[in-house]
Amino acid sequence: MYKKELIAKFQELKLEEQITLEDIPEIDLYMDQVIQLFESNLGSAKRTEEDKVLTKTMINNYSKAKLLMSVNNKKYSKEHLILMSIIYNLKGSLSINDIKSSVSKIVESNESEEKYKLRDVYECYLAQYKDDLVDVEISLSEKADAIEEKINEKDGTTTDFDRNFLLLCSMVNMSNMYRRISEKLVDDYFSKLVEKHK
Repeated sequence: MYKKELIAKFQELKLEEQITLEDIPEIDLYMDQVIQLFESNLGSAKRTEEDKVLTKTMINNYSKAKLLMSVNNKKYSKEHLILMSIIYNLKGSLSINDIKSSVSKIVESNESEEKYKLRDVYECYLAQYKDDLVDVEISLSEKADAIEEKINEKDGTTTDFDRNFLLLCSMVNMSNMYRRISEKLVDDYFSKLVEKHK
């Protein structure tokens, strides 16, 4: 029963909702329209009703930090929105500086004649995201079994607190490990790539 409840809680998060290429119009949008598009597509995945998916301040900060290409006449292109969607997911684990290192090649090539194939990469990103959702569900199920087994080996009595506390610690451990290897990838690849192009 515990496993089913856990998977149901994961599904309640509505993490499968992402902004697809079809959701983003081909015409450039003003900032308020960008915010509205993000809210309507990702709003149901917020932790609380008060949380904001995207704000004017966030967009301005992304622009100042050079996480986005230059804006044309206060309007944002499809490529801007694709990058904002990726940044939305990256910022949960990475610092602004790490994100900047990771997207700088994309930003620089879109500022030049080169034009990075961002739409193609974004399609691959969304496909991988779906695979990752499945992987997390499988992992949660396996973790629930493993925790139950470990507790039963000790004394056989399992309380909800024991289960939930160990599950919480395990998920945070995994999150930290994935974050650290992500940071290592930034340090060992993306930051060096930025240095090479200076």
